[in-house]
Amino acid sequence: MIKIKSLENIDFDIIYTAFSKAFKDYEIQINHSELKNMLIRRGFVAKLSFAAFDGNDIVAFTLNGIDTFNGIKTAYDTGTGTIKEFRGQGLAFQIFEYSIPFLKEVNISQYLLEVLQHNTKAVSIYKKLGFKVNREFNYFVRKMDEVKLNSKKMTSTYQIAPINLKQCELASDFQDFHPSWQNSLDAISRDPSRFVYLGAFKSEELVGFCIFEPSSGDITQIAVNKPFRRQGIGTLLLNEVLKFNQHREIKLINTEINCQSVNEFMKYHSFPLSGKQFEMIKDI
Repeated sequence: MIKIKSLENIDFDIIYTAFSKAFKDYEIQINHSELKNMLIRRGFVAKLSFAAFDGNDIVAFTLNGIDTFNGIKTAYDTGTGTIKEFRGQGLAFQIFEYSIPFLKEVNISQYLLEVLQHNTKAVSIYKKLGFKVNREFNYFVRKMDEVKLNSKKMTSTYQIAPINLKQCELASDFQDFHPSWQNSLDAISRDPSRFVYLGAFKSEELVGFCIFEPSSGDITQIAVNKPFRRQGIGTLLLNEVLKFNQHREIKLINTEINCQSVNEFMKYHSFPLSGKQFEMIKDI
């Protein structure tokens, strides 16, 4: 008999096993430590995450992150999955419905998620649940051995040097859009030692910055102050990022679809558009 309950006090290995089984047919696979790091970054709270159990085994789950988003206390779906043998039974819907009273009890008033646009079945389910599209995102992924930077704009006018998270925060208005949940300063602050912080300077003035997670290959934030764009600063930052990367790929995830500065920058360096996502929100 299937029973839905909280993941509080459930061993992480059991969660990882279910996650691996649910996403084994996905192109991108993550290991035990990568999942743990991802959940920390996304604010995972086991007590407010829920799963369907068949005996002691998880067969479907929703892993929730909890924090504020645009000043509103929010639950964030950091991973929803169902093991293949149990699909088609509406378990994801049942888990979502089960979770709502618990989320409301701790004054959470909205639910946020991202979903691949080509996953039309999931998009349809979320719309039926009352989710509305808030933003559209692009994501870019490139294998490290395929990256070839266009070095025409590499310049010695600017210097790249380590900076700290506070300096990045002060330069946040360099960006053309508000970062997604997983790329926000709140997410980065949950485990700041995992990131590299780079600044581009003209003399003493910070004119660009990049925040990067070497273990995952994620460029979480990269931005150049508008008066200094198209001068090779982004290329200098990206070149430095490649030196730190420990992953087989380099990724820029969840950039707003209409952000021409990012789109043109990635095209300039031959990063393919790998896919698109919807950011969806539901009031609860």
